[in-house]
Amino acid sequence: MVIVSYRYHLMSTDLVVKAKRARNGLWATFFFMGVVSMAWVARIPEIRDANGLNNGQLGLILISSTAGAIIGAQLAGRLIHTYGTKPVIRIAIVIMPIGLMLMGLSTSPITLIFGLFIMGLGYSSMDIASNTQAVIIEKLMGKRVMSSFHALWSSGAFATTVLGGSIAKFVSPRDNLVGVGIVCFFLFIPAIRTLLPPDLDEHSGGEEETEAKIPFISKSVLPLWGMGIGLLGGLIAEGAASDWGAILLRDDMGYGKGVNATAFAVFSLAMITARFMGDKALDYFGPRKTVLYGGYLGGIGLGAGIAIGVPLSNSHPAIALIVVSIGFACAGLGIGPMFPAYILAASEVPGIASSVAIARVGVIGIAGYFIGPSITGALAQWLTLPVAMAYPVLMLLLAGYQSHIIKK
Repeated sequence: MVIVSYRYHLMSTDLVVKAKRARNGLWATFFFMGVVSMAWVARIPEIRDANGLNNGQLGLILISSTAGAIIGAQLAGRLIHTYGTKPVIRIAIVIMPIGLMLMGLSTSPITLIFGLFIMGLGYSSMDIASNTQAVIIEKLMGKRVMSSFHALWSSGAFATTVLGGSIAKFVSPRDNLVGVGIVCFFLFIPAIRTLLPPDLDEHSGGEEETEAKIPFISKSVLPLWGMGIGLLGGLIAEGAASDWGAILLRDDMGYGKGVNATAFAVFSLAMITARFMGDKALDYFGPRKTVLYGGYLGGIGLGAGIAIGVPLSNSHPAIALIVVSIGFACAGLGIGPMFPAYILAASEVPGIASSVAIARVGVIGIAGYFIGPSITGALAQWLTLPVAMAYPVLMLLLAGYQSHIIKK
């Protein structure tokens, strides 16, 4: 009995050590994922102009990334359940940089569409696989660490936004995005070496009997749809901040290159703060209240910041920049813990494999992340961009409301 207990203790200790090593590798993976996926944000106005597009056309073209994201998430859920998370991540680290480089090289809408599709495919696959592994790492370590992974993603997004804005006057979008794609591809490789192998990531459900295939709609999956809609609301606001923040500051508020990246830079910095504090917030408030408070804070703050800041920019540009930045900061603080909260809630739905549940919630949410900016662009072409931003504001409020789906 003593020998068996000792062996179990050694086995448990070894798993914790491996989980901690995997945590470190996944921190780096999330960081570089944020860098690659957001590298084009500060260069969107230039890429739009290089491809001869207006806001409405750009919004329509962004749908191609939605298509890639939906296909990628659906494939990832099945592939992870069959082969594990690490093999899927290995494939995704090749696909994502290719998509980014094509976006930087694009001078015609067809190339941009293809680049966005590839990026959406790679990003959603990487996202589902990384979050699935994060759930298992948290379980093996016996403590909340999920939000910290997303904090590293936001850190990467912030770093790449600042980089893109600071070099915008000296480096072309092509050189910027191709360079980031190549560098991050090689940095991804050592980062994923420490991740949990398939025999430890419980990709097939572990000891619990779970389903790899779930119906599109039924009573058993209604909670996943509710969570997915909530996540969609938050990611629509996040996508609008990343894809339209720079254009809003440039075209509607009159700020030049570099300065027009302030909105998303502030938004990202706020998300970093919220996500580094997120694990403690999830423990203190619980996932449901964390999402509830975040949705309302973010929605009201972003809406007020744009409503006050845009008209004020004509007479008091410095004050207007501060006001609109506070609005984007409120959105970042509110959205920060949402993704981790909804993903954790999805992974705990009984009878469904974590990867499949996360994929179902993720595909709905990620679709919002990519299609939301398209709808915002269409509304901006029909109305104005400041008015169109009411759409992501309302979606963020919806994300807070949907928190009632989360049980605790």
